[in-house]
Amino acid sequence: MPIPPAAFDADGPVNRADRILDAAERCFVREGFHRTTMQDVAAEAGMSAGNLYRYFPSKDALVAGLAERDRAAMAQDFDVLASADDVMAALRALGHKHFREEPREKAVLVLQIWAEATRDADFADVAGTFEREAVGRMTQVFAQARAAGRIDPSLDPHDVAVLVSTLANGLFVRRAIVSDFDASREVDNVLAVIGALLSGRCALKDCTPEPVP
Repeated sequence: MPIPPAAFDADGPVNRADRILDAAERCFVREGFHRTTMQDVAAEAGMSAGNLYRYFPSKDALVAGLAERDRAAMAQDFDVLASADDVMAALRALGHKHFREEPREKAVLVLQIWAEATRDADFADVAGTFEREAVGRMTQVFAQARAAGRIDPSLDPHDVAVLVSTLANGLFVRRAIVSDFDASREVDNVLAVIGALLSGRCALKDCTPEPVP
């Protein structure tokens, strides 16, 4: 529901930018990037288009703002993960946060960004940068855990990070498009696979396909 203009009176610039980004998220999820106009976002935020342009001069700037906000949130998540004594417990908390507690619309927005990244260089840069940073931070977390003896010492931290990212991306897709997505069951199944890998009960090098007769 659009926010009345008066609601912005007591906001500082940072809070106002966040409110605009929230409005942009709702519009993008509801109408898609191409159909959404800056006027749509302004109306959703309860402000004039001219005021909106003071904060974000284009839809690309809105996407960049959303990406930066998500990047900051991701950094906080990885700070928690890096400081955790129990890596699996921390991963479990993050899994349930992103696939149960966060609204489904977040997954829909992620899927839209990925789709745009296949045909738009700016979106590809946003998505690629985010993915590289996520894998990089996870690689650091798993390297630290391996050095502390908390995970299987034979694991390659980067390989594990890429696998975790691949599994998480799959969950985002399923949550966005599968009507009967079972967050508890599916997240727990993914975590079980990751837990078996980190504990040494299965190894990536052993996961080779059986020969086709």
